[in-house]
Amino acid sequence: MGQAPSLNSEAAIWARLMQAQKDPLTPEAAEFLLTVEFAEDDRQRMLHLAEQSQAGALTPEERVEFEDYLHVGNLLAVMQSKARRVLKRKPSLRFHS
Repeated sequence: MGQAPSLNSEAAIWARLMQAQKDPLTPEAAEFLLTVEFAEDDRQRMLHLAEQSQAGALTPEERVEFEDYLHVGNLLAVMQSKARRVLKRKPSLRFHS
């Protein structure tokens, strides 16, 4: 599946930054986080890279790009999970098309 993100990758740094916040997430910030989503071009690119990965046909540059998308997507999922907890909502299924 690839390597774990570097402790100093952008996604890892963002994750630590979010965890270091002492103030609770406000409902307004939580609402905003739940509106954040990848643009259609990015979703199509991720789908293409995922297909190439399953076929074992990624170039080294594409592998890095795919892992970056995965790391950012995972961080977004964690942030949105925290936002749903603040708002006591269930996950939306719109991402899974």
